[in-house]
This record gives sequence, structure tokens and C-alpha cells, in this order.
Amino acid sequence: MITVTTQAATKIKDIKTAQAASEETGLRVRVVGGGCSGFQYQLVFDTPQAGDQVFESDGVKVVVDPKSFLYLVGTEIDYVDGLNGAGFTMTNPNAKGGCGCGSSFTA
Repeated sequence: MITVTTQAATKIKDIKTAQAASEETGLRVRVVGGGCSGFQYQLVFDTPQAGDQVFESDGVKVVVDPKSFLYLVGTEIDYVDGLNGAGFTMTNPNAKGGCGCGSSFTA
């Protein structure tokens, strides 16, 4: 399962409304190669495809392909807005390490 905090859900809903995304779309979370540690997260609004895992968390639909799901089980998506900037953060229990910028990880 993948969960979304209340702060992240609010921001996701705001962005979805601003982009005029359709009701059936959800937040697709993918793991792709790249970044300084080997893997990085990719977030985009997309419709579920055959084989996808679909979760509902705090009123937000989260969509994950089967391969990415192996790396994302138990992940929590949060949104922070502080002095060091604003953005989504992932608390991923499967990540064995990360980089200083916090946007990539090793598994």
C-alpha cells in the first residue's frame, strides 16, 4: 500500500484542479532509473492501466505500475513547504540509501 498525508493530498488535489485533470485520473508514482543514487521518483497524473495497483488515500487516487510497486510498498507521500523549499517527499521503507538532494535513492 502507498499512503498520502493530508498535506500532500491537499496539494495533489489543488494541482489536479489547476491542470483540469479528469476525474478518472490518479497520481501515478513511478520509479525510474537516474539521479545520483540510481533511482528516482516520477509523479504525473495518468489513468490506470491493466495490471496497475490503485490505492485511495485521503481522497487521492494513487496509481502504480507492477515494477515500480516492488520498490514502493509501504511508501508515504508527503508535501513540505519550508525555508529550504517546497515539494513532495517520499518516506520509502525500501530505500537503502539516498543522495544529499533527496530526490534519488538506492534499493
